Amino acid sequence: MDTALPFLVYDRDSIFSAGVTATIRNLGIEPIRTAYRSPWQNGFAERWVGTCRCELLDHVIVLGDGHLRRLLANCVAYYNRERVHTVLGDSPNGRPRETQPSPSVEVVALPRVGGLHHRYAWRHAA
Repeated sequence: MDTALPFLVYDRDSIFSAGVTATIRNLGIEPIRTAYRSPWQNGFAERWVGTCRCELLDHVIVLGDGHLRRLLANCVAYYNRERVHTVLGDSPNGRPRETQPSPSVEVVALPRVGGLHHRYAWRHAA
């Protein structure tokens, strides 16, 4: 199984010398630098890393590479499909907003990302 990443995006900091770029290529990874004078490009990656650390990695002990990959896969799925991103009422694409169907229903928590996060839905009381 090929586990190499297809590419690595990094900025134009002087720490990333020609030797670093050559090493990345030797690993079979295509190095891609951000554009000149485009600091906003790093913001997207930094925001994701910050969110991932704050909402996932600060709360678990990673037991290995496979465990980390599973955690990140669950986190990415939750982030893209169910997490509210901006304000209350902001549902990710493909998830309809749910209104209370009748007064006899209750809110239940559906665990996500190993129970670190939850999605809430209406369900009839048992």
